[in-house]
Amino acid sequence: MQVRDEVIKALGGMSYGLYVVSTRSKDGKLNGQIVNTAFQITAEPPTIAVSLNKKNLTHQYLKESGVFAVSIINENAPMAFIGLFGFRCGRDINKFDSVKHVTGSSGIPIVTENALSAIEAKVTGTYDAGTHTLFVGEVTDARIIAEGIPLTYAVYRDKKHGKTPKNATTYKPDITPAIRPEWRQDMKKYVCKVCGYVYDPATGDPDNNVAAGTPFEKIPDSWVCPTCGAGKEEFEPA
Repeated sequence: MQVRDEVIKALGGMSYGLYVVSTRSKDGKLNGQIVNTAFQITAEPPTIAVSLNKKNLTHQYLKESGVFAVSIINENAPMAFIGLFGFRCGRDINKFDSVKHVTGSSGIPIVTENALSAIEAKVTGTYDAGTHTLFVGEVTDARIIAEGIPLTYAVYRDKKHGKTPKNATTYKPDITPAIRPEWRQDMKKYVCKVCGYVYDPATGDPDNNVAAGTPFEKIPDSWVCPTCGAGKEEFEPA
């Protein structure tokens, strides 16, 4: 079914947070991913829900174990951290090799790096939502990790200029044409093979000290994709 522009715009007005949902497989393997659909359902007993794409490894592991944790991300979390859990696949890397975490009371990994608090839950029900599954869970434990401001999806999108993975609940294609000054038309764009971020020399990456007008070849080798943290070697001409 063709989704009308009015529907897309209206849905874009809904507010979300950004969280790391983590779990384990039945044989103890760990994985986690970024979600923006996690919310409290009831107060007594305390119950929460998360929505996961059926193609994601976290979805598979959660179906096997029936337990999960939700870490609430700090607003100051770097894009490389968000990219690790938002764009990297657990089938290729162990995401927990490079981030601080602890083991929860139910044996699941709980991300503590760049997190304000974390909530553990046991699945009590599921709802088939087509491309996604809504997992409902009764809260079994929680912990306060640090003081700070929770990261919202609006801040991630508008201030951090973050992208939305294709498997996310709120994904929609970017149909806005890129506008480039004529004198920069000969400068090549490069695309990240991991997340799809496009480096455009016309705009550069000022948030990471790469000025507008900087060719990709002139960016320092230490520069990483501002969306997922991939190195320059993960880019190719667009």
